[in-house]
Amino acid sequence: MSDSRVVIVTGAARGIGAVIAQRFVSDGADVYAIDRAFPDGRAAGGATPLIADLTCTDEVTAAVDEILRRRGRIDVLVNNAGLNLTGPLDETDLEAAERIFSVNVVAVLRMCQAVIPTMKTAHRGRIINAASFAAINPAIGGGVYAASKSAVVQLTRTLAGELGPWDITANAYAPGMVPTAMNGFADMSDEAQSALLDTLTLRRWGRPEEVADLVAYLAGDSAGYITGALIDVSGGKLATQAPWRAYEQA
Repeated sequence: MSDSRVVIVTGAARGIGAVIAQRFVSDGADVYAIDRAFPDGRAAGGATPLIADLTCTDEVTAAVDEILRRRGRIDVLVNNAGLNLTGPLDETDLEAAERIFSVNVVAVLRMCQAVIPTMKTAHRGRIINAASFAAINPAIGGGVYAASKSAVVQLTRTLAGELGPWDITANAYAPGMVPTAMNGFADMSDEAQSALLDTLTLRRWGRPEEVADLVAYLAGDSAGYITGALIDVSGGKLATQAPWRAYEQA
């Protein structure tokens, strides 16, 4: 057995999750990418693809058991998978809202429950959960998504407290302005994109690789004394009032 870390990344078939998985592979980790399906049956960067529905306990248990059968331990869990839902709260379909919470919150807890026993046995581990800038500052029409990501933040902080005795850390990251298929930023009109960029201290779109950099840091030895944190990776979105004024004056 090699000495490389064993890493799980959920929602890793595409988007930010695929880039996070690829980053861990490039760092020498043994990465298992979990998603409902993979293009051409392959995962990014040489990660091992495992197909599982995160809303199904039996499928999650089977995936984690397979990793433990192969490697005997799990060092890092990155709960990246998530769904979005938009629309006014007074018109929100409640079944759709339940689906959002099932994937964004309950599935995170399900994955944590599946890996925590082996992390406790090893007396070490890293749990890193995808929140969102929406958990800090919700958007009109995005209340259900924001509420689900706020729940992830509180779940993460509680995990940090409960798992401290086993030297298991739990942290959350909050991407804000990274164009993905889910948020559709890149498909907006030039005017709409410009208005969003005006809210950023660093007036540019974020890159998935920049999110992966943060996640890799939180998973590493240098972050061993960081737990229960929510770290914003959004280019300073709303860090100051009217950040566009600096660009007007520059």
